[in-house]
Amino acid sequence: MREIEEQESEQIGLVFIQGAGLESCIWEPVVSEIRSPYLLVNFPDREGENGLRQSLTLQEYNAYIKRQIEDWKVRKFVIVAHSLGGVLALKIANDLSERLVGFIAIGATIPKNGGSFLSTFPFAKRLLMNVILRVFGTRPPESAIRKGLCNDLSPERATEVVRGFVPESIHIYTDRTKAIVPTNVPKLYIKLAKDKEMSLSQQDKMISNFAPQKIEVLETGHLPMLIKPNELRNSLNTFLTQLELY
Repeated sequence: MREIEEQESEQIGLVFIQGAGLESCIWEPVVSEIRSPYLLVNFPDREGENGLRQSLTLQEYNAYIKRQIEDWKVRKFVIVAHSLGGVLALKIANDLSERLVGFIAIGATIPKNGGSFLSTFPFAKRLLMNVILRVFGTRPPESAIRKGLCNDLSPERATEVVRGFVPESIHIYTDRTKAIVPTNVPKLYIKLAKDKEMSLSQQDKMISNFAPQKIEVLETGHLPMLIKPNELRNSLNTFLTQLELY
């Protein structure tokens, strides 16, 4: 067992950071057959009182995720960030730069100049979204989750996503990341061609902010890990293979 652990610690691992409202189990269809060590990070206070969770800052989310990675025995890793997970991933990439060897963004929000999630939107929409978040909270109506997050999922799978959705603290939308996009590691952006949650033009803006060496396109909505896990896994494996060739 000790020998196996030592072998895994020498491999390049994958750190998966999901989008807002989603649990780490969202990645299970992808990692169930993945060849590399992986870590599915959890967000803080998932089982606690909503009022407590709503007070958490972006910094506290990042500290919680960072501790999980620091306790992981794998030395070198690639971040795999989905949706708003891109906001969380930037600070992790900066803080653990000595261990980071790659960054994969999947339909991910990538602010520039240390900005917030909201900063990625035009000024008028930014103001509107800020008001909506503060008045109505961070859990969208069920109909919005189905039409946005789940537009290409089966009704049964969409129901699972709706039931498992946990509203996040407003701070992960409004707080600045205070982190820059890494420039010294290979980066891949996976664009989601049928995404109804993040428009293609918005994804193009995120790609511009991210400046990846490579862009791939999956013909899916916002949750490719559920609708095309094999294709997504292949993209991750190919990225790792290319890293190992250097």
